[in-house]
Amino acid sequence: MSDVRFGTGPGFDALTPEVVMRAVEDAFGLRLDGTLQPFSSYVNRVYGLRTDTGDEYVAKFYRPGRWPIDAIADEHEFVLDCAEAELPVVPPRADGDGCTLQVVGLDGADGSREYAWALYEKRGGRGFDAESESEWLRLGALAGRLHMIGRMRESSHRLVCTPGGSTRRFVNELRTAQVVHAEVREDFDEVVDRGLDLIEPLFDDVELQRIHGDFHRGNILDRGEEGLLLIDFDDMMMGPPVHDLWLLLPDHAWAARRELSLIAEGYSQFGELDPGSLRLIEPLRFMRMIYYLAWSALQREDYRFVEANPGWGSRAFWVREVEDLRVQLAAVAEDST
Repeated sequence: MSDVRFGTGPGFDALTPEVVMRAVEDAFGLRLDGTLQPFSSYVNRVYGLRTDTGDEYVAKFYRPGRWPIDAIADEHEFVLDCAEAELPVVPPRADGDGCTLQVVGLDGADGSREYAWALYEKRGGRGFDAESESEWLRLGALAGRLHMIGRMRESSHRLVCTPGGSTRRFVNELRTAQVVHAEVREDFDEVVDRGLDLIEPLFDDVELQRIHGDFHRGNILDRGEEGLLLIDFDDMMMGPPVHDLWLLLPDHAWAARRELSLIAEGYSQFGELDPGSLRLIEPLRFMRMIYYLAWSALQREDYRFVEANPGWGSRAFWVREVEDLRVQLAAVAEDST
């Protein structure tokens, strides 16, 4: 796997509305009507656009420094594989040369940089809240279809969802950036080191493949008669298939046995789920908590993030986070006995 960095990336100071619209018009030969709707996104910048004929698109500008170009290309390849197999996704649009990944170079207040970006057709839908048995089966079947496609090839430039493949790196980057409050740092180090030492052996010989990586219900839209639409592959990775499944659950696995059973049943239409992999659910939850801290640290200086999370990084914040990690580690330990 390539050296995927997850530290603080540069900002978007040079990415003005005029730059966004000009880049889209030049790359795809479109005539825009001036509409530019910023969407909620901390890490990247995502904008809704409309042409003078009423066609609507979404332009996604990736945060510089987060993913190497090859890693973004792996994301596009996965989505295009899904579209080719008729899984309901929104593939990036190709330009006249067949390229889906665009790059624009800009000069900002803190130097020159390049922004990678892509264009998508805008497709809406309502949130999908599974309640009935048939709806949980649908979610499982969607995951099964996705993973059947994911097994077609590997992604050599994406994160590896194992403690050694990614989580220890996130911990090291949090330490290097010194974002953990000094009065809590020792407690944080103790709980994450103890947790990773406990769960790392569980991932020995676990089968890894392309997965969505952020397969929660917020990234699944219901388009009525068209069915479910899977969106946002930004966090795709190489990982155990069960990682996508536990993110669908409304609670811990032991408190959501019915939902997990139905998901697994729907999944089985398209692939076998290793029953032994269920033991990874609580360790994966522990890893996800660390991932989220690293994800937040990536944008801690972004004005949108600061406004929405005014207490991030304070002593009280880290006291709560360490306690949550301790509680989750206790759940991991109990589940492994």
